[in-house]
Amino acid sequence: MATTRDGKGLAVVTGGSSGIGLELAKLFAADGYDLLIAARGERVEAVARRMREAGSTVEARRADLSTQEGVETLHAAIRASERPLEAIAINAGVGLGGAFLENRWEDERNLMRLNVVGTVHLAKLVVPDMVARGRGRILFTASISGTTPVPFEAVYGASKAFILSFAEALRNELRDTGVTVTALLPGQTETDFFHHAGMDDTRIGAGPKSDPADVARAGYEAMMQGREKVVAGSLATRFEAAVLNRVLPESMKAEWHRTMSEPGGAESSRNARKPPLDP
Repeated sequence: MATTRDGKGLAVVTGGSSGIGLELAKLFAADGYDLLIAARGERVEAVARRMREAGSTVEARRADLSTQEGVETLHAAIRASERPLEAIAINAGVGLGGAFLENRWEDERNLMRLNVVGTVHLAKLVVPDMVARGRGRILFTASISGTTPVPFEAVYGASKAFILSFAEALRNELRDTGVTVTALLPGQTETDFFHHAGMDDTRIGAGPKSDPADVARAGYEAMMQGREKVVAGSLATRFEAAVLNRVLPESMKAEWHRTMSEPGGAESSRNARKPPLDP
């Protein structure tokens, strides 16, 4: 990679081909970083090409971060860039809706491998070099779902609770190293997440969502300011995190989320709003 105009060094975004990750990539590029974006599909190459045409210094890397090989491939690309890794947004993740009794183990296992194992593995590889240089910024994409029980997203919610706890603990461990750790907690965001998670027929999947550009900017600014975490999204999302999830007992939070994520809930909600038929 060539040196950027202001020498800011290298930034990496995983899951950088769409949604929040793509918007984070745009912010890094606009801020003058050399950029490495990673994703599993071929779309990441087209995204990088468009960003280069717009004048950014961007490299794409296809890697399945749910596998050890994929994580190590990305880390090798980071080192091969011969630029100091100044910032990394570990954003790649997948959702899964539906009942735990009915979901396939293979899908749940893949979710945990990407959301949890791949995230920790990548951090394990990049953090030592950052600490050795005495500087760096890390952004983990957690979720507001990590602050509450989430029926019908049980494994996904648990994975994000893990990431939130991991980020907060790692931040404390690194507090005197010059490396900052920030957790981004989005609420419902207008991405392909709910569709890929099989949640189009849920109230949360069919309901209003935040602009991913707004969510990404909130996370980016919090990371650059060295903040511990930021809840990003609508006023309702921030209220949920700041008030409801701190005050309500776990059983009540679980029951509320059930109404939002239970399969078929979107249709039930629409029917409930329809006026009664004339006799």
